[in-house]
Amino acid sequence: AAAIETMSDVEKQQQEAKSRKDRPTGSMHVGDTDFDMNDPAWDMDATWGEVFQHCCVHSAQEWAQIFFGICLVAFFLYFFLVGLDFLGTGAKVMSSCAAGALFGDDTNPVAGLMVGILATVLLQSSSTTTSLVVSLVGADTVSVRQGIYMIMGANIGTSVTNTIVAMGHLGDGDQLERAFAGATVHDMFNFMSVAILLPLEAASGYLFHLTKACVKGFTSKEGEKWEGPIKRWVEPIGKHVIIENKDVSKAVAKGASCDDYYPIVCEDMDNPTADTCEIALIKCDSDKGCPAFFDPKADQHDEVLSGVVVFILGIAILFVCLFALVKVLQKMLLGTSTRIVYKATNVNGYVAILIGAALTMLVQSSSITTSTLTPLVGMGVLRLEQMFPITLGANIGTTLTAILAALLSDANAMQVALAHLFFNITGIVIWYPVPFMRNIPLHAARQLGKGTRIWKGFPIVYIIFMFIIVPLIFLGISSMFTQDSKGLTVLGSCLVVGLFFFLCWLAYYCQYKGGKQKCYDNMVRRQNRREVMETLPEDMQWLKEKIQQLSEHTGLPEEEPAAKAEEDKQNSDNTNEDEEHVEEGTA
Repeated sequence: AAAIETMSDVEKQQQEAKSRKDRPTGSMHVGDTDFDMNDPAWDMDATWGEVFQHCCVHSAQEWAQIFFGICLVAFFLYFFLVGLDFLGTGAKVMSSCAAGALFGDDTNPVAGLMVGILATVLLQSSSTTTSLVVSLVGADTVSVRQGIYMIMGANIGTSVTNTIVAMGHLGDGDQLERAFAGATVHDMFNFMSVAILLPLEAASGYLFHLTKACVKGFTSKEGEKWEGPIKRWVEPIGKHVIIENKDVSKAVAKGASCDDYYPIVCEDMDNPTADTCEIALIKCDSDKGCPAFFDPKADQHDEVLSGVVVFILGIAILFVCLFALVKVLQKMLLGTSTRIVYKATNVNGYVAILIGAALTMLVQSSSITTSTLTPLVGMGVLRLEQMFPITLGANIGTTLTAILAALLSDANAMQVALAHLFFNITGIVIWYPVPFMRNIPLHAARQLGKGTRIWKGFPIVYIIFMFIIVPLIFLGISSMFTQDSKGLTVLGSCLVVGLFFFLCWLAYYCQYKGGKQKCYDNMVRRQNRREVMETLPEDMQWLKEKIQQLSEHTGLPEEEPAAKAEEDKQNSDNTNEDEEHVEEGTA
C-alpha cells in the first residue's frame, strides 16, 4: 500500500510539474513552460508498452473525456475542411476569368512556370490547375512542353494554402515559428526541385522524353470522374452556398471572354434551375438546385463579389476552427510526455511518404493534407522531420487527380499528367534519401520559421512577395520575349541583365556590407513597435498608478499635470473676468 501511495504521489508530482526541471526523471511534457522540440529531452526513448499504457489504460471518466474530445476534434476538423472548401471555391469564382486568361501557348519556360504559380494561387488548388492544363493540352490549346512547365508552377503555388493556415498561430510566437516552418518546408522542396529540374527540362527535355516513352499506345477510356469520400462529406454544405463553374476558366484559356456569359438567361427568372439557365461563374446543381449566392440577375461584378465574400468567409471559418482544434488537442495532450509523443509519431520516413500519398489520394487535395497537419506541427505534436516526408507523399498523391482526368483525354494529356508525377518523384530522389540533401530544405524552413519569431508580419510579406510579386515580375519580363518585337526583346534583355547584377549586388550587400544584420534590426524594430503599441494603454495606466503612489509617499500635490494646467487656466480666466467687472464698475 505504501508503494502504491508513493507511486501515486510521484505521478501527482509529475502531473503538477510545469517544467522538466521539476521532474525527477527530467522528462519533457506537452504544455510545459519550457517546451522545446530541439531539447534533448524530446528524444528520450520510450517503449511501445508505455505508449499503449498511456493510450489505452484509462478510467471510465477519462474514457468519457477522451470520447468527448474526439467528437470535438471531429466537429472542428469537419468545419475546418468546409472552410478550406469555401476558400477554394470562392477563389475559383473570383479568379476564374483572370486565371484562364493567363494560359496560352506563346510562352517560354519561365513564363509557363509563372503562369502555373499565379493560376494556382488564384484558384487555390493545384488539382484544379493541373486538370485545367491537362484538358487544354488534350484540346491542343497548350503544347505538351508548355504544359510541363505550367505543372511545375502549380506544384509551387499549391503550398500557399497551408502557409495561410500557419498564420492562424499568430497569437503564439512558439507555435507560429513551428507551424510556419512546417508549412514552408513544402515551399522549399518545390522551389529547390524547380531550380534544378526547370533548367534540366529546358536543356534536355528530360520529362518530355520520359513521359513520351510511357504513353506509347495509350488510348483514352470512357468513364466517370472519381470523387473522394472526403469531398462527398464536405461538398454538400458548399453546394448549398456557392458552386463554381469550372468550364469558364477553360473557355477563357481557349480564347473566349467572360463577357460572353452575361447577361444570365433563364427560362423562369423567379425559379432558376440547372436545366433552365445559361450559367456563368456560379452555377446550379442538377440535384441540389441553385446555391444561395446564385442570382439570375447578377452581372460579372456581382458574381466576383460573391466569390470574394465566400473566400473571406472561408478564411474566417479556417482560423476559428484552427484556434478551436489547437485548444482541444492541447487539452487532450496536456501533460503527455514527449517521449510518448515521439515514439507514437516516429514513423519511418519512407512509410510516412506512403501515408502522405494515401491520405492525399483519399481527399484528392495536397492542400487539405498539409493544411490539416500544419497545426499539429505548430503544437509540437508532429516534428518537422516527420512533416517533411508526409508533404513529399502529398505531392505524389495530388498527381492522381490529373492522371484520372487524362484517362478521359488523349496521349498528350496523359503525358503532361505523368510529367507531374515524375517531377515529384525526381524531386524526392534528389532531396530525400541522402541526409545532407534532406537537411537543406529542412534548414531553410527552420530559418523562415525563425523569421516569424523576429517579426510576426514576416509571413504576410513572404506570401505576397514569393507568390505574387516575384511571379508577376518574371512573367512580365519573360513575356517581352514572346511579342515578336525587337524593341521589347532588347528591353527584356536589358532588364534581365539589370536584374542579374542587382541580385549579385544584393547578395554581396547582405553578406559583406551588413545587409543581413540591417534587415534583422529593421524587423526587430517593427516587432518592438508593434508590441509597444499593443501594451501602451496598460503601460500608461501602470505609470499613472506609480506616479500616484510616489505622490502619496512624498507628499507631492495629487493633481495630475493636465488637471493642474486646466485649473490654472480656469483661475486665470476668472481673474480676467473679475478685472473686467472692476473696470466696468469704475467707468
